[in-house]
Amino acid sequence: MGVVVLVAVVALAAGYLLGRLRPWSRLGDWAAGQVRFTGAWVRGGAGRQAVVVLVHVVTAPRTSWRVMCAPATETRVSAPVRDPDWVANRSRGEPE
Repeated sequence: MGVVVLVAVVALAAGYLLGRLRPWSRLGDWAAGQVRFTGAWVRGGAGRQAVVVLVHVVTAPRTSWRVMCAPATETRVSAPVRDPDWVANRSRGEPE
């Protein structure tokens, strides 16, 4: 009887702590942040990339599926067009 009560108290305490700490949610937020912003995870090598993508797939399967099904977009930014007469065309901040 005493062991059952002890196991129940430990299980309730562990459940309470897991609910407060939300490790699953935190892990998913971390993986989403790593995948969303290309940074250290891209430079971390194939092993780190595989771990991050696997964690993201496990913690957010719907989002991962939607990302995988989306067509690739062009991320290249075109160079700004230079105006040779920029001095003559700039506004002086004075009403005309």
